[in-house]
Amino acid sequence: MPNTAPLAPGGSPLDHVTASRRTLLRGLGAAALLGSAGVSLAACGDDKPSADPNAPVELSIFWWGGDARAKSTDAALALYTKAHPNVTFKKTWQANAGYYDKLATLTAGGNAPDIFQIDDGALSEYAERHQTLDLSAYKDSKKIDVSKFPPSLVQYGVVDGAFAGVPTGENTPGMIYDETAITALGLAVPTTGMSWEDLITWAEQVTTKSGGKLYGTMDPSADYKALWIWLRQQGKQLYDGKKLGCTADDVAKWFDLWKGARDRKAAPPADIIHTANAGDVTKQLVVTGKAATSFLWANQVTELAKATKNKLGVVAYPGDPSAQWARAAMYLSIYKGTKHADTAADVINFLVNSPDVGKLWGTDRGLSANTDVRAAVVPGLSDANAKASSDFETQLASKFGTAPAVPPKGHVKVRSLLITYAENVQYAKATSAAAADQFVNEANAAIAG
Repeated sequence: MPNTAPLAPGGSPLDHVTASRRTLLRGLGAAALLGSAGVSLAACGDDKPSADPNAPVELSIFWWGGDARAKSTDAALALYTKAHPNVTFKKTWQANAGYYDKLATLTAGGNAPDIFQIDDGALSEYAERHQTLDLSAYKDSKKIDVSKFPPSLVQYGVVDGAFAGVPTGENTPGMIYDETAITALGLAVPTTGMSWEDLITWAEQVTTKSGGKLYGTMDPSADYKALWIWLRQQGKQLYDGKKLGCTADDVAKWFDLWKGARDRKAAPPADIIHTANAGDVTKQLVVTGKAATSFLWANQVTELAKATKNKLGVVAYPGDPSAQWARAAMYLSIYKGTKHADTAADVINFLVNSPDVGKLWGTDRGLSANTDVRAAVVPGLSDANAKASSDFETQLASKFGTAPAVPPKGHVKVRSLLITYAENVQYAKATSAAAADQFVNEANAAIAG
């Protein structure tokens, strides 16, 4: 399937909020009607110990990404086939836009791929509807060996007690800044540990010294990652089981923080912010010359660097860095109805634990989840930005807090709602309090539904 747009390394189709939860639920609901047939298929048609180990097996695999990811995935799968000539792959990939719509359609028709890429925004949706195979037995027997993974990464793939997805790599949010532009203004670059107020004050100086040509910082009030980290710094969470872990007052304070930044000209006006809110890497303000910082995933600095001649840097989001955690960049899951669960599990084990695959993938799917593979890969990274993001993640690891539970189903809708109501405040269509109240009510309904 042809690719139509690049995806930042470690990025997600949900970063563009393109997945319609209605489409997703419709597809999964239809798939649930096929559930008993799917379970039977998996139980009766699965690889069997008595079967000919050399019998031909074709596995279907589906992922999102750009051309570079397609090439490196092709190469990794070719390595597996070289070692197991009887196993071949039916490969399908596409750009991020519409990925989950396509996956939901395939699942609804009983044609889901044996192996598919997924992120934590959709993992609960699929796992709670029993469309992902519980990989706990493979993990416990080390047929999928996660012994070299940080425990928090493994736990982050567990939904309702089932090991639903194997992390391909580790990632964490990063505030990416334009080092070239900042130093040209005679200012110091941002640092990990600076407070949110420190950032806004610093950003005011950027705007002033540039004569208003460069705003100091992107307004991240629509960024769920930023809100979540800020909430954790207040002793709260974005989610508390099947409901939000914050109140309308909390969200109003968050919206007010950034209204104040806009009023002080530390952050740009709504029209400029809007261009970046959807998540398109090429439209992030740190590379379009509109602001000195952008709020993304740390390893996206590599892709961002392709869109600017300036030198970029990355630090943690403002505030106490212990509010950040080792997040799975993405996962590989197995469809519950696969006929070849054992082979699919072996393929995943190979992809996440092979040093050769690690070198092929680099940081494209996050820093390798296997820390031994990571140690083998990082010294050989030729891209300075990839090396910078890996160094940042390694240094921050000692400060990481406990990972929260994987987001509940409805997370896709919550992310979309946050953008909607943050923009209502940005465009002065609603007060912070009114927008926060509507956000919390609708978000709780989305999670409960």
